[in-house]
Amino acid sequence: MLNLNSIMIGTQDPQKLAAFYEKVVGKKADMEEGGWYGWSVGSCFLSIGEHDKVKGKNPNPERLILNFETKEVKEEFERIKKLGAKVVKEPYEMGGGWIATFEDPDGNYFQLMTPWE
Repeated sequence: MLNLNSIMIGTQDPQKLAAFYEKVVGKKADMEEGGWYGWSVGSCFLSIGEHDKVKGKNPNPERLILNFETKEVKEEFERIKKLGAKVVKEPYEMGGGWIATFEDPDGNYFQLMTPWE
């Protein structure tokens, strides 16, 4: 059985993207080394680093979406919106839970979601 334990976001500007996710996650990076940044977020490790094939904004942001679980989707939505994150979709109810979608500075989508129970 496989275990997905980390996600890496490649970027042209790791410092800028890391500064953004530091605010979203709400803490300084747990790891910072050689232009790479990483956070333990729940049971996953999120890392950001430079990738030579990534240039500019993501042309297909809906292809892969990061989901951050929280029981306070509406409250976290307001907090992250105030950070300057681009709102893609305001909080909406789906299947008994709430979802809200944002875009990061590189054009990648991430969502706030009610935990699956």
